[in-house]
Amino acid sequence: MQTSLEPLEGNKVRLHVTIPAEEFEKSIDLAYSRFAQQMRIPGFRPGKAPRRIIEQSIPVSEARAQALKDSLADYYVDAVGEHVIDVIAAPTIDITSGEESGDIVFTAEVEVRPEVRLTGYDELTVLLDIETATPERVEDQIDSMRQRFATLEDTEDALTIGGFARLDIAATIDGEAVPALSAQDFVYEVGSGILVDELDEAVRGSRPGAELSFSSTLTDRFGDREGQVALFTGSVKSAQVKVLPELTDEWVDENTESATVEALRTDMALRIDLVAKMQAQMSLRDRVLEELVSIVPIEAPLPLVEREMERRLHDLAHRLEQQGMTIPMYLEAIGQSQEIFVAEVREGSTKAVLVDLGLRSIIAAEEFEASEEEFEAEIERILEQVKGSPKKARRQLEQQGVFEAVRFDIERGKALQFLVDNAKVVDAAGNPVDLSMPEPSELSQTEITEAQDTPETDTETPEETA
Repeated sequence: MQTSLEPLEGNKVRLHVTIPAEEFEKSIDLAYSRFAQQMRIPGFRPGKAPRRIIEQSIPVSEARAQALKDSLADYYVDAVGEHVIDVIAAPTIDITSGEESGDIVFTAEVEVRPEVRLTGYDELTVLLDIETATPERVEDQIDSMRQRFATLEDTEDALTIGGFARLDIAATIDGEAVPALSAQDFVYEVGSGILVDELDEAVRGSRPGAELSFSSTLTDRFGDREGQVALFTGSVKSAQVKVLPELTDEWVDENTESATVEALRTDMALRIDLVAKMQAQMSLRDRVLEELVSIVPIEAPLPLVEREMERRLHDLAHRLEQQGMTIPMYLEAIGQSQEIFVAEVREGSTKAVLVDLGLRSIIAAEEFEASEEEFEAEIERILEQVKGSPKKARRQLEQQGVFEAVRFDIERGKALQFLVDNAKVVDAAGNPVDLSMPEPSELSQTEITEAQDTPETDTETPEETA
């Protein structure tokens, strides 16, 4: 087979392929063999009749057409492999010669993954706001800690937000008692809003012995009673307030890992900074990729975007199926229209394609490669999750193209780490942000563990979910 490659505009190439007549004859023989399997010829077992016998029923022209239909895709794939073309769409194939006799000549126009050249990727500027430990934040955190050790004490003072009222309360709707909204000795935290908003208004500022009377239009929280007006009556039987323990060296020594109040403030400041820096480091990669997208100099190719959308939608549908849901059911549950959902998936997919193109460019420019040690370690990790013979599973992974994907994922990781390591991190004022972690000796193991367990504040975007 003879092939040549012609670059075209718009990330396309044209393959010129010639299959000599003697080579294509093998495909015709194979076509006749398949015909023989389908025919019943006296004196021959199925599939054993020689070609000259089959030709009496099926002319060479028909077998040649079938051979073209059966083998053209394979010739195309071989030509793509010979020129190492990274195709991203189906080809347009045009047979220019050989449909009736002689050499087979065809061309295949196909869109390929564009190779982009980036500039400035080694000095991206990333904006990150870090809430470092101010004296006010430190005291707020210490007060939150003291809240866990707070006690309740009776009071005759007027109730305020955070106080507790012991109530007898009853509700009626159109003169009919509503047991679900009535209770004796109901302990209610002022400001919690766990019943109806009007209860807060009625209780706030009251003292033990106060009589309560108010009405409320019930919301959808109350199911079938939504929109009905409930009349509430009751009384404040007692009131309590939280009393925080006094912040002393003795209390700190007994209830924390610090020995004194000042030591607790120092440790708390370190922990706040640790949590802030860990959260910033976790979000840094996302911010770096956002900046990477902004310097990719081309638009995302439509075939790649559609392929990524299909992958995301398939993954989402699979996850929902495990929960007994469909995508329409999911959209109804979150109150989102299909149009907005698809637009968000498309936007996320477009960004993902640009990120991929950018990282590929960096891999090539910096010549990142997956070492054999890195590759083998990742393959071993995958094989640990596969049941059955490791040797058989390894062969299957290789046949399925997983080896190539694993190597590329390792190289992508190196490219991303390169971006992170070289990014200039600044705050809103343009000042450099220090993301270096405190020395382990400065923090207790408990503080490090608690910081690692602190969830990120960023929520997952719809396109990431999809």
